[in-house]
Amino acid sequence: MRVLVVWAHPLEDSYSAALCRAAVDALQGSGHAVDLWDLYREGFRPALSAEERRHYHDVTRNRATVAADIERVRAAEALVLVFPTWNFGFPAILKGWFDRVLIPGIGFHMGPTGLRPGLTNIRRLAAVTTFGAKAWMVRFVVGHPVKKLVTRGLRPMCAAGAACDWLALYDMNGNSPADREAHLARVQDTLQAW
Repeated sequence: MRVLVVWAHPLEDSYSAALCRAAVDALQGSGHAVDLWDLYREGFRPALSAEERRHYHDVTRNRATVAADIERVRAAEALVLVFPTWNFGFPAILKGWFDRVLIPGIGFHMGPTGLRPGLTNIRRLAAVTTFGAKAWMVRFVVGHPVKKLVTRGLRPMCAAGAACDWLALYDMNGNSPADREAHLARVQDTLQAW
């Protein structure tokens, strides 16, 4: 399977970088072809320009500035997002990736009967993330917005019945090195089984 791994963290020596390496190694070790999209090192520009916003709903024009990016998404059969959760949301660069690349006609189709999925080439989805907050706070106080966006927003844009793995480590501000090693192992084990 061809897997697009989208990584969103500015530091190459971060725990997120270790998670990204673990994901890529596990997938390649299982024989998958991996396209690693390192948003920071590749200089992805997350902000919509005025021109892009003006033509956002025009599916014949909206892809002009991101055509190569769209081809990477269309070539994939699976998508793995690796990112930290900051302020209970996606890093700005990843949110901008959604805004600029998963546009009408690509991520979804709009019509008289509502929205239809556009990422029907994506049969498998995973989110590999970390939270500084404890799980109870994320779930019950804030309502788990990032998980909902992945499982209820992004997943329905994919192929019908697309499997989705949620691989989150909570309480980064208080967990131990053993907790982090266990999470790395969980990411590897999950993705090796794909």
